[in-house]
This record gives sequence, C-alpha cells and structure tokens, in this order.
Amino acid sequence: MRGRSDGGKKKPVIVLVCVAAVVLVFVYLFFGSSNHGATAIEYGRKLGLGGGDDDATTKKDEPSSTSFYVDDDDDSNGFTPRSFPVCDDRYSELIPCLDRNLIYQMRLKLDLSLMEHYERHCPPPERRFNCLIPPPPGYKVPIKWPKSRDEVWKVNIPHTHLAHEKSDQNWMVVKGDKINFPGGGTHFHYGADKYIASMANMLNFPNNILNNGGRLRTFLDVGCGVASFGGYLLASDIMTMSLAPNDVHQNQIQFALERGIPAYLGVLGTKRLPYPSRSFELAHCSRCRIDWLQRDGILLLELDRVLRPGGYFAYSSPEAYAQDEEDLRIWREMSALVERMCWTIAAKRNQTVIWQKPMTNDCYQEREPGTQPPLCNSDSDPDAVYGVNMEACITQYSEHDHKTKGSGLAPWPARLTSPPPRLADFGYSTDMFEKDTETWRHRVDAYWDLLTPVIQSDTVRNIMDMKANMGSFAAALNDKDVWVMNVVPEDGPNTLKLIYDRGLMGAVHSWCEAFSTYPRTYDLLHAWDIISDVKKRGCSAEDLLLEMDRILRPSGFILIRDKQSVVDLVKKYLKALHWEAVETKAASDSENDSDVILIVQKKLWLTSESLRDLE
Repeated sequence: MRGRSDGGKKKPVIVLVCVAAVVLVFVYLFFGSSNHGATAIEYGRKLGLGGGDDDATTKKDEPSSTSFYVDDDDDSNGFTPRSFPVCDDRYSELIPCLDRNLIYQMRLKLDLSLMEHYERHCPPPERRFNCLIPPPPGYKVPIKWPKSRDEVWKVNIPHTHLAHEKSDQNWMVVKGDKINFPGGGTHFHYGADKYIASMANMLNFPNNILNNGGRLRTFLDVGCGVASFGGYLLASDIMTMSLAPNDVHQNQIQFALERGIPAYLGVLGTKRLPYPSRSFELAHCSRCRIDWLQRDGILLLELDRVLRPGGYFAYSSPEAYAQDEEDLRIWREMSALVERMCWTIAAKRNQTVIWQKPMTNDCYQEREPGTQPPLCNSDSDPDAVYGVNMEACITQYSEHDHKTKGSGLAPWPARLTSPPPRLADFGYSTDMFEKDTETWRHRVDAYWDLLTPVIQSDTVRNIMDMKANMGSFAAALNDKDVWVMNVVPEDGPNTLKLIYDRGLMGAVHSWCEAFSTYPRTYDLLHAWDIISDVKKRGCSAEDLLLEMDRILRPSGFILIRDKQSVVDLVKKYLKALHWEAVETKAASDSENDSDVILIVQKKLWLTSESLRDLE
C-alpha cells in the first residue's frame, strides 16, 4: 500500500473541507452576527410598542434545553447569554406543569376518573421549553383595575366559547373588541352581588354583608367559573381564592386573572390543595360538578381540612332542592356524610344549603367507635401539602385550638397586623413578627419610591411575592389597590398558615418547577433571595428567569432583591429576555451588606405574525 498514489482521494477530501468551511462561515454569520438575533423577535416600534434591534421570527416546535450563547470579550467569566428563541405561537398559553400534550407524549398512565390528568405533571429537564412565550397576535396592555373586573380585551384571551356555552347564565358577553362580565354564574344568573347578599341574609349577618363584621375574610371558591363570585366579594373586604382546572371550561382562570381577581389553577383530584389546614372561613361550590361522595367523601374531607373552626361550606346545586329520585339519593347520602363529619346545617333556602364545621373536637370524640370517615392519625401533618396525597379522614384540632373554641383571630382588618396565633408553631415571638412587619413596610416604601417615575396608581394589580415568609411584603401593600399571591417555597418553613391567619392569600410551591398559572398573569414579581435559593438547590437559574418572564405581563416589573453576584448574573440575561433595567440600588436596610435591589421591566414585543395581523 505504501507504493500506491493517493491522488485519487485528494479531490473528495478537498471538496469536503470546502463544504465544511462554508457551513462554519454560515453558522458564524447567522448565530454570531450582531444584526441577526436568534431571538427572532420583531418589536412594534412603528406601532409605539417598544424598541429593539431583532428582525426575524423563529418558531420552536419541540421542547429543547438548548440556549444560544456568544463569547463576550468584556466578561471575565467567559460566556454570556446572547438570546433565547421564541416558542411557536401555538404555545402562547403554555402552562408547563399542566400541559396535556406532555401527558400524551410521555404516555403517563393516569386515572381520568380521579382527575389526575388535571393535576401537576412537570416536564423533565430535557423536555422543557427553553424559549420565550409569545403573546397572542394583537396583544394589548390589559385594561386597568377596577374597570377590568367587568371587561377585558378579547384579543388578549381570544376564546369566546364560554360566552356561547353559558349565554343563559351571564358568565360573559362578547361586545366588539371586548369581553364583558355581567357578574352572572351557573346558580346566580342575576348577579353575584345579589347572590352574595342572599347568603349573608341566610346567615343573619348584619346589613346582609357576608364578611360579618370582618370575622369572615378568606374564602375558597371551588369550580369558580370566571371568578365573578370572588370578584364581587372584594367590595366586602373578602379575599377569595378562585380555583378551577384547565378543563372543558378552559381559560376560566385566565379570564379571572386578566380581570385582576385572585385565582389559581388547581383541581380536587388525588393531591392535597397547596394550602395549609384552617386557611379559609368559607368554601363555596356553585354547581361545580364535583362528586362529593366519591372515595368515601375524600374531596369533602379535603375541604374540611382547609376550613377553619366554625367555617362554612356553601353549596348551591340541584341536590339541595330538586325532587327527582337521583338528586334525592345524592342529597340523602351527602347529608349523612356531613353529619358523620360533625357538620351542621347553618341555613338552607331554595337552591343553596350552608353547612358549618364544629368549633371544637367534642363532636368527634362523641362519635360511635368505627364511624366513617375515621379521624386522622395523630402523626399526620395537616399542613404538609406539596405533592402530598389526600386522606379520607377528619383532621382534628390541636388541644390548644380545642380549648380556644375557634381560630383565635382578630376581625379584619386588625388581623393583618395582629400576631397570628400560630406563630408559636415556628418558635417565632411577637417581637419578631412586629419587627418583620415594620421592616417590610420600610422596604415597600423604598420600592415604591424607586418605581414612582415609571408607574401610575393603577399600573399594577396582580402581584406575586415569590418568597413570602410571614407575608409582611403583602401586608405593607394593603393601602394600594392590589392583591398579592404569597408563595411559600415548599423546602422551607410552611409559614403560609401565618399568611392566611393575616387574611392574605397564597400557595406552597417549588421554584424548581413552573407555577400553576397562565402566561402573562402578573404585573409585578417580588424576588427576594429566590434566585439564590434555587441555585443552592442545584436547579437552573436560567429556567427560573424564563418562568418569571412567562408569568409576567408585558410592561410588567420585577423587583429583585439578592446578592450582588445574582444581580450581575441577571443583568447578563436582560437583552436575551428583552427586559430593561429600571433601577439598581444597594439595599441599605439589609442585614447583608452585599444585597442589591434591581428593578427590571419586561418590554412589550410582538412576533412578526402578530404585527401582520395588526396591519
């Protein structure tokens, strides 16, 4: 072989080398050029929608963990992110952990009769969509509160099937370029306000106001529709967690949040709701299509777990008044079940019955041995909720709560600043609580001073505190026309029960996963040390930033309070995420001298397809 000439092979080799060189030059020009961004976003500069320099549109059809990077000579750490691709337009309403397409693709074996397909199933890292969620074509800045309670832009949630399906119930009405909400519901066609006053009258509350002098503050509306019940309760100083799955009435929670009404995507399936025990004074079901008798009453027992001592369950359904044999059977069996649970009828009128939970353990202890449902084991933690299975048992009160004969809470609004009775569960003192409240009052004042040049009084409505601790950030915002979703990380102290004891709303969550909400549902995110916490857990800070971008409304703000190194990291991603730094300032009141406040704003951008539709 040594004596053979290789001249015959040289030409193909040279051709291959040339082709490879051309490909490399093309890749460099496409991904390295500063004029051709891989984000593929067009800004609507000519429409007054913001500014930018990217000029193409890319679609991302499949999940990918790939990001695009470019070497930055000024960065001593080596690489900084240059851009993220834009997800395909079909993913403009993507909820990663409630994505039924993912369930089908991964062939998860779920029991549909138990609603497992509506529960959280998060994608593994290799199947995450590491791309920016585009707004729908023609997206507009949402209508401001309080007008938004009654109308939203149709283009922001282009789904009108509920207007036709529920046309006889006044859920929503399409009028031109808006969707109006007359305040109706399945069992209150003539308005939630009249229905609410009727419930207060049934319970003999003063002036037909359902808050009963501030004694009722936190409600849970199960199967809430478009959340008009919770929206109209706000006028009575009642905070309602409106809960519904993304089911055949899809987008109902999206409508609720677009309206500026507290809401959460969830289902009574197999897992506990993300709320601690004794969180709500009243639970409500208006034709919510839930089989309360299934599995030994496990779903009703889950409501019992989250109700306070003496709490109410308002149930409006045909079983409460119809006379056909099937409805009568359900009514008899349900009445027998709640009686064994020690609930009593507080009021019953027409289509609605209101049951009341006992104030003490007396009734539980007087039941005959072997009575079903059983009492929960003493070692069962009623406050453990994240990914925890429901139990078909009755949660008793602690010895302290049994003796107190009630929740021990002050009426609203005094309970907002009164030390919660469950402080002792964490070893916290009254002084610690009061200091925390005062600290966050000063911090929120400082935040608002920084935001004043760029916001008006109605700029923000839906706010999320991503690490709420005792809820003092939200408490400090009580004088503003906003509501706060207080998120308590599942790997820390479950202080959410203190937050509910203060009359505030929230949920337990792990920020290594996506939150159960639609894209573009919050105006402001407060990220206090949460990026540092996620990095310590070994989860991706990049994934968290993309998730924050997903749930933030265009033109919305993020308040980041973290170490200087974290703030520096976030700044590297600003261009990639199409965020703009509004303010950077040292946190002078911090116990940690390295803490920095970074305020960023998400730009309002539109894809090429959206711009074409507008034209």
